[in-house]
Amino acid sequence: MPYGRRMVTALGEAIIDLVAEGDRRFIAHPGGSPLNVAVGLGRLGQPVSLAARLSRDPFGQLFRAHIAESGVDPRHIVDASEPSTLSVATLDPDGVARYDFWTSGTSDWQWTEAELAGVVADEPDALHTGSLTLELEPGAGRIVDLLARVGAAGRTTISYDPNVRMAKLGPVEAGRAAVERVVALAHLVKVSAEDLAWLYPGEEPVAAATRWAAAGPELVVVTLGADGAVALGPDRRAVHRDAPPVDVVDTLGAGDAFSSGLLAALAERGALGRGKAGLAGVDLPAVLDRAILVASLTCARPGADPPTLAEVAEAENPRPNLLS
Repeated sequence: MPYGRRMVTALGEAIIDLVAEGDRRFIAHPGGSPLNVAVGLGRLGQPVSLAARLSRDPFGQLFRAHIAESGVDPRHIVDASEPSTLSVATLDPDGVARYDFWTSGTSDWQWTEAELAGVVADEPDALHTGSLTLELEPGAGRIVDLLARVGAAGRTTISYDPNVRMAKLGPVEAGRAAVERVVALAHLVKVSAEDLAWLYPGEEPVAAATRWAAAGPELVVVTLGADGAVALGPDRRAVHRDAPPVDVVDTLGAGDAFSSGLLAALAERGALGRGKAGLAGVDLPAVLDRAILVASLTCARPGADPPTLAEVAEAENPRPNLLS
């Protein structure tokens, strides 16, 4: 399909999630926060590219097939010689995922200046990044520099999801400083209440989000799990929306699906591609409802498997049961 303006580029890692299935068996699921966001946007019918360093190993081939099936433009894929990054995901009785990562010497963090120079050559309407991509060197520092240059140009909406992982292995002060550095560069920030609780122990999520909003972003969205989400827009008033009831299978990729739904809803309203200015005046309740629904549908099935646009439309406007 042709890709033109309104494209979103997701920049970051592609990780194989090895999910424990019992009896010493693990199932390999293609994942990684930025890859999940790109796949989610592609399934929602949005023009999207993934900027990632994909290994030539068998897992790298799995990633390539996965993004192709979801309509993700591969123009910014780097063919990397290093191995793929792995995580082991275990689920608690409620289906909530916990992760352990194998990252040493893997492909995702080895970005060069030359590779990154091509990421924004097409001037995407939005550049989304976050997670381990901005936690591991040498790539993290180079990507932060890139975000500063993109922000200064003023044509691309910068979207950031901290999705704190590796920082939790170190002192909270260092992790907080690294996150706040990127928050100040972003126009749109989506963060989980769980991450805010680690970054700012004992502080209410809305209070922390309000401080972030004052630091630069035009829109800060906090996901609350089963309690929905709350957003602070340009007027800094908190807008809360509930989540629909859902039979949770697991939460793998739910936050990334939320980001996909959020970015897609903003793109549909022409809110991307003008930096801060495009985010002013958006219908926050409607945007949040769409993002929450996309995340909820993902929780209802195993793995990071976000819904298609048709599945979202069916959930929003279910067909009547003529047999009832």
